[in-house]
Amino acid sequence: MAKSNHKQRQPRTRRRPRILLVAAGCSLLVACLWILDRCFPLALPSAASGFYAQVVYDRDGRPLRSFADAQGIWRYRVSLNEVSPYYLDALLNYEDRRFWHHPGVDLLALIRATWLNLTQGRVISGGSTLSMQVARLLHPHSRSLAGKLYQVLRTFQLEWHLSKSQILELYCNIAPFGGTIEGVQAASYTYLGKPARELTRAEAALMAVLPQSPTRLRPDIHPLAAERARDKVLDRLQAFGEWSPEDIAQAKLETVYGVRHTPEQHAPLLARRLAQAHPQWQRINTTIDGDLQRSLETYLKSYVVQQAEKSSAAALVMENKTQRILAYVGTADFASPQRYGHVDMVTAIRSPGSTLKPFLYGLALDEGLIHSESLLVDAPRHWQDYRPGNFSGGFSGPVSAAEALQRSLNIPAVGLLDHYGPANFVARLANAGVPLAIPGDKANLAVILGGAGLSLESLVAAYGSLANGGLVTAPRYLAAENAAVPRYLMSPQAAWVIQKILADIPPPNGLRYSSALAKGATLAWKTGTSYGFRDSWALGVGRHYTIGVWFGRPDGTPLPGASGRASAGPLLHGIADMLPGAREPLPRPTGVTDESVCWPLGRRVADTPAAQCHATRDALVINGTVPPTLWDEQSEAVNPRVIWLDSAGNRVHSGCGTQFSEARKTKVALWPLMSEPWVAPQWRRARQLPDWSRACVTTLDLDSPVRITGIDASARYRRAGVGGANPRLTLAAVGGSGDRHWYLDGQYYRSAASVAALAVELDSAGEHQILVIDDVGNTDQVWVRVE
Repeated sequence: MAKSNHKQRQPRTRRRPRILLVAAGCSLLVACLWILDRCFPLALPSAASGFYAQVVYDRDGRPLRSFADAQGIWRYRVSLNEVSPYYLDALLNYEDRRFWHHPGVDLLALIRATWLNLTQGRVISGGSTLSMQVARLLHPHSRSLAGKLYQVLRTFQLEWHLSKSQILELYCNIAPFGGTIEGVQAASYTYLGKPARELTRAEAALMAVLPQSPTRLRPDIHPLAAERARDKVLDRLQAFGEWSPEDIAQAKLETVYGVRHTPEQHAPLLARRLAQAHPQWQRINTTIDGDLQRSLETYLKSYVVQQAEKSSAAALVMENKTQRILAYVGTADFASPQRYGHVDMVTAIRSPGSTLKPFLYGLALDEGLIHSESLLVDAPRHWQDYRPGNFSGGFSGPVSAAEALQRSLNIPAVGLLDHYGPANFVARLANAGVPLAIPGDKANLAVILGGAGLSLESLVAAYGSLANGGLVTAPRYLAAENAAVPRYLMSPQAAWVIQKILADIPPPNGLRYSSALAKGATLAWKTGTSYGFRDSWALGVGRHYTIGVWFGRPDGTPLPGASGRASAGPLLHGIADMLPGAREPLPRPTGVTDESVCWPLGRRVADTPAAQCHATRDALVINGTVPPTLWDEQSEAVNPRVIWLDSAGNRVHSGCGTQFSEARKTKVALWPLMSEPWVAPQWRRARQLPDWSRACVTTLDLDSPVRITGIDASARYRRAGVGGANPRLTLAAVGGSGDRHWYLDGQYYRSAASVAALAVELDSAGEHQILVIDDVGNTDQVWVRVE
C-alpha cells in the first residue's frame, strides 16, 4: 500500500518545475510589459501641455470667450456630469453597447465586423470599441494589420491605466467633429449654440454619429446627410428599446439646420486678461452676469456709434456686498480698430478729473475740518503759482461743503485740500488700496482736479467704500476667489454723509428715473472731466451696486464738448436702469445727526448769539462734532472778531488814548474776505466794522487787510491786433477800511468808495504795477504785463 502511494505522488513532483517555469514566464512577461509601458507611455492630454482650449465662463457656466490651443483646435474640456445623459445613451448604444464589460477590445464585435466585411466585399463595420477609438486618437496608426495590432496594444494599455469612466470622458473631450472642432462640448456650442448638458434626444443622436464621418456629416455643410445619419442612430435606439417609440418620433421631427456658431466674444478684454494671468487653466469661471454683460455691450456700442469718431466707452458694475464684478466692458466695440477696441479702458491709467473730490470731503469730515454745511468760498484765488478755475468759468462766492461737492466746484476743493494736506490725502488713498500715479511722485494741490493717474477699476473700488462703511475692497473676477481683506478709507458715518450728498445731485438734463422705480429711490453719483476734455467719468453708488463709466478716446486725444455730466452721465443712469434696486438708498448709520448751524461762523444755532447768526443751515454732523468755518490766510484767524467802540459808535483800540478806557467791547461775525462781493450789504465789513475814531485814524488796521480782486498777479494782456484797442482792467478790492486809493505805476490814479469799482486802460507795453491803499494805510499790489 505504501509503495502504491509513492508511485502516485511522483508525477506531481515532476509537474512542479513546469508550474514554476510558467510562473516565471508570466512574471517575465509582466515585467516586459511594465518596461514597455514605462518606455512608451500613453500620450494622455494634460493641462500643462495646453491640450485643451482655454474657455472663460460667466457665473452660470456659459462661455464668454474661448482661446484655441496652439494648433488652432477648439477643444473644450468637459466632465461626464456636464454632458447630457441622452448623449451618453446614444453614444454607448450606437458605438459600444458592451463598453462597461469588455477589457477594451470586444472580440464578438471584431468577429462580427470581420464577417460582415468579408461577406459584403467592403468595409461595413470597423468593430472598434470606444476604448480603441480613444487609443487611436491619442496614438494614430496606419490602416494595416500592424497598425491594428498597435491599436490593440495601446487599448490594453489605456484600460490598464484608466477607469471606464475616465476613458469615456476622454472620448467626450477628443472625438473629432469636423474641421478644428473636437469634443462634444465644442461641437455642441459650434453647431447648436448650447452646452452639451442641454442636448435634446435628437441633438444627442446627431452628436453621437457625427465623429463617424466628421467631414461628410458636418451639419453646417451637409445638414440633410447629418439628419439621415441621426435618424439611423434613433432607429437603433428604438430597436434596442432604450427610448420609447413616442420619444423617437418626437426626436425625428427636429430639423438639422446648416448653422455654424462662431465662438462667443463677450467680456473679451477681461477674458484676455484672465487667460494671460492663468495660462495653465482650461476653464476660468468668472463672476460675470452673462445677461447683464451682453446688454451693456450692446448699450455702449449703440451709444458710441452716435458719437465722434475714435470715441469709445467702458463700464464696470460691482456688487457691493461681495465685490464681485457683474459686468466688465473694457471697450465699446472690440472689433473696431478705429475705436481702439483692443485697449482695455477699465485698467488704463487716465486723469480722473474731479472724481476724487468725494474722498477729500469724506476725509475732511473725519478730520473734523468740516460738516456737510460748512461755509467755503468759491472766489478767485491762487496758491503760489497755482491758479485754478471752475469748469463753468464763473464763481459763486459763499457755498456749503455739500453744494461745492455737488456742483464740483474747484476752488473750494483746492482750498480744502490745502488745509488737509496733499501728501496726507494721497497717502490715505494709497493705504486704502487706491494708489495714484503722480508726475514726479510728489503730491500737490492739482491732484484733486485730476493732476494724477487712476484706472476705472480703482475708482469703482474706491466708490464702493461709500456703500461698505468706508472700507475699500479690491474687485473680484473669479468665481472661486476669496474676497480680499478690506482696507479702511473713512468712517461709516463719513461714507454715508458723502453718498447722501451725492444722492441729491439731479440726473443729467432730460433724464428721468424709470417709472417702475420705487418712490424716493436715488443714485449717489459723481462726474469728472479731465483737462482738455480727454476723459469723461461718471461713478454711481447705491445700496447694492457700484457702477463706473468712462467715455473718451483711448488714444488720449481731446474730445471737445464731452464732459462727465453730458457724456458719461447718461450712460451711468442707463446702466442703473438695468439693475434692479440700483437706486435703493443706504440706511443711515448711528453717529450721524442733524444740526442747525449758523453762517458765517459755522457753529450750532444754539451756541451762536442772534447778532452773529446771519444765515442758518441744516447740516449733517458726525458724532456731534460741529467744526467752525475754516480760516485761511485772507480771513480772520479768530472769528467772531472782538472790536471796541467809543460812545459815538466808532472803533478804537488801546492806542487811541483816553477814548479806549471808556469804550465798550462787542463781537462781530465776519464773512471770509474773498466772499465780500457776494455777501448781502448789511453783512459786509463796511457795515460790520464801523469807521475808526479820528483819534485812531493814523493807525493801520492790520487785522483787516485790503485785497485786489479780479486781477491775477503776473497776468499777461495783449492788444486786440495791430492798431486794436488797449487792454481795459476793472479795479476792485475787498477788505480794508474806508475809501480805496489807486495808483498805476507809482502815480496816483483815482479814489473810490469801498464798494465801487474803477476802469483803467493800459496804453503801453511792458510791466505795470497796480497798487491800492485804504484810508488807514493797508495796501495790496499786483504786477501785470502788456504785450
